[in-house]
Amino acid sequence: MQKELGPGFEEVIYQRALVLEFPGHGLDFSREVWIDVHYKGAKVGRKRVDFIVDEVLVEIEAKAALEDVDFVQTLSYLKASGYKVALLLNFGAKQLGIKRVVYEKGRR
Repeated sequence: MQKELGPGFEEVIYQRALVLEFPGHGLDFSREVWIDVHYKGAKVGRKRVDFIVDEVLVEIEAKAALEDVDFVQTLSYLKASGYKVALLLNFGAKQLGIKRVVYEKGRR
């Protein structure tokens, strides 16, 4: 997919392309999944994650390089959602960037 599209498009283009790719690989997925954010037992908001693929949260970026804020945000999404593993995919660089992010309760 990265070779065909290349870098330079908005995130939504890569999201739409992944929607076409996932079924061909037998992957069960949901796109634009809302997760609740709680503080002291009270719901304080909602955030949308790009995909849930099987039991993995998948976040898409389209920038020259991933920044610390991308990792922090993805880790916060994991903490709020209850999922343990996320993939942070960056389609904005010349070569596809894939970073695995893991949340272990009690660790920061």
